[in-house]
Amino acid sequence: MRNYLRLSLLTTALIFTFSIFTNAQTNINEILKRMDEHQKALTSLKANVIMDKYNAQLDEHDIYEGSAMYVKIKERDANVRIDWVKPQQESLSVVNKQYVLFRPRLKQAIVGNTDDAQKKNTQGVDSFSFLKMSKEQLRANYSVKYMGEEDIKGGIRTWHLELTPKTAKSYKSVDVWVDGNGMVLQTKVNETNGDSTTLNLSGLQKNVTINVKNEIVIKLPPGTEIIKG
Repeated sequence: MRNYLRLSLLTTALIFTFSIFTNAQTNINEILKRMDEHQKALTSLKANVIMDKYNAQLDEHDIYEGSAMYVKIKERDANVRIDWVKPQQESLSVVNKQYVLFRPRLKQAIVGNTDDAQKKNTQGVDSFSFLKMSKEQLRANYSVKYMGEEDIKGGIRTWHLELTPKTAKSYKSVDVWVDGNGMVLQTKVNETNGDSTTLNLSGLQKNVTINVKNEIVIKLPPGTEIIKG
């Protein structure tokens, strides 16, 4: 189910250019405002995704590559799909709160309801809940620190925010890299044990037509073993 939870990260992403703000507090207010407004305006998205999972104990990185699609249902909910192609093929879709995690090499699909999954996996849910929050909710739940302007993969200039939960969570903090339109291009979840998960979006197509039935829904081949999640 951890793969499902990563999908909430795909609610925002777009390349941009923006002007510099001189005051850090002004930056935070402006960034949160743009994040909120842009999330409301985003109706669909196609993107390439790279995920870097770092194991601090082993000092090793596991790199995953794939593509993702997002179609908004209402303000903070969406139908989504992600197809990992490296290091191995794996697909996940969430349609009307029903998820399918298909592992073709195992001829196996795990299916279930996302609400039930969240109850069973609150640790992962909490890690990415900030992406669905309004700017007021972000302020209420996180201490937000402006870290400055930074270039991320592809030479894209972004604002860097550090979000530290005000109450104890399973993770220590979340770093977010936001473009001038208010779209999150990169995130890094920092665990308390030193592990981290960084996700980067590129090749973005915003507000394009996506057919949920034909493009988001996973069509399982005959003989696939169905496992209830």
